[in-house]
Amino acid sequence: MPRSVPVARAVAVLLVLALAACDGEVRRGVAGAAGVRDPYFPKAGNGGYDVTHYGLTVGYDPEARRLSGEAEITARAERDLSAFNLDLKGMDVESVEVAGEAARFSRGGGQEGQELTVRPRDDLDEGAVFTAVVRYSGSPETITDPDGSEEGWLRTADGALGLGEPTGSMAWFPGNHHPSDKATYDITVTVPEGLRAVSNGELRSEVTKRGRTSFAWHVGEPMASYVATVAVGEYEVRRSKGEGVPPVYTAVDPSQVKESRSVLARIPEVMKWAELNFGPYPFSSVGAIVEREDDAGYALETQNRPVFPGAPSVELLVHELAHQWYGNSVTPKTWRDMWLNEGFATYAEWLWAEDHGGDSAQDVFDALYRDAYYDTREASDAVWAFPPAKPPSAARISDSPVYQRGGMVLHKIRQSVGDDTFYDIVQGWAAAHRHGNADTADFTAYVEKKAPGVDFSGIWKDWLYGDGKPDRP
Repeated sequence: MPRSVPVARAVAVLLVLALAACDGEVRRGVAGAAGVRDPYFPKAGNGGYDVTHYGLTVGYDPEARRLSGEAEITARAERDLSAFNLDLKGMDVESVEVAGEAARFSRGGGQEGQELTVRPRDDLDEGAVFTAVVRYSGSPETITDPDGSEEGWLRTADGALGLGEPTGSMAWFPGNHHPSDKATYDITVTVPEGLRAVSNGELRSEVTKRGRTSFAWHVGEPMASYVATVAVGEYEVRRSKGEGVPPVYTAVDPSQVKESRSVLARIPEVMKWAELNFGPYPFSSVGAIVEREDDAGYALETQNRPVFPGAPSVELLVHELAHQWYGNSVTPKTWRDMWLNEGFATYAEWLWAEDHGGDSAQDVFDALYRDAYYDTREASDAVWAFPPAKPPSAARISDSPVYQRGGMVLHKIRQSVGDDTFYDIVQGWAAAHRHGNADTADFTAYVEKKAPGVDFSGIWKDWLYGDGKPDRP
């Protein structure tokens, strides 16, 4: 017998109230979004809250390939929340607490399986600062990017290496893994005695007990999770403090010590040059981690101390250190804005060569531009495959247009405004968005504001957003 409409509505209301109730109280908050709708990685990050600090305590056994961890995440609710998500790929979650109370949790996210949904005992009010503690363990995964490169937790001959760009950090700790949500960090890593654990920031303590050593690292400036790192293994460590430069901490695999020594010794020189060109260094320490050549397929600008697979060249060192300003301090709002990282770091290489007896930036620009019309090599054609501000897919955000054509955009600006205004723009951009996030529209607006008498529309149209090759010179 069909129910009357009023009865059906009453039953529906009762069902909603029953599902929304927790311990007898009606839920008024909503669940935070499972992703921030990044144009290339829509499931990355989470909505409804802003993380301010991560306290990560992890132990790793390289022989068993097992990691155990506790993540204490301090965040601010940006709306009334009945539930929120964290990104965590793989691993077994043992318990979750929110505000000191046990919280219900579930795993999901389809084939990607990266969503950890947390339902606190009580709703979180908008504006409330809360702490979530996640205890987890397992064998961390290596993640294959859309472009085929590997990130996440990379096993090495004597330990492991955690690399996060663009989403790999979710392989070894739960969090809001999108560059738009930056936080400070405390990272404590415990490993078998005789190994070292190197991370970001400054080493606060090193304690050995019962055959295991704990290394406590502190990151006092905001950091995007994709530039967080942990490197476990045998390293030759060097510390130095020179006049006018931040403390330098390098960790080098024993097989790479000889080849790396002369280049790493130039870090203070590179830093002084970079500050002259880009403005004050935005962090409190600097350095490098050098692994074996086959431990990773690429270098990465992990905050404070970039990771290199094998001894780096001076040019690569310049590139990754320039990222500390452009990418790590001024961080893209979405992965569509990668050229703001790579275009600046590539142009830093050109400026370094220009200032140290190599080709000028103009020479490099002219060669790339000339090759667009007279060079039939595949590498030349690749530079013009798409505009730097519009990569066609997640698999292409690290392709050569983002790097080289991104650098060419900066050189076109320099040609248009002259060196004095150009360096005002480069340094001012780093200062205006220090420890923050910005996108391409922010950058073009900033450039136009700093040079109000210059028409940049052609540069934006032809070099930044335009398809194909710009007009023949």
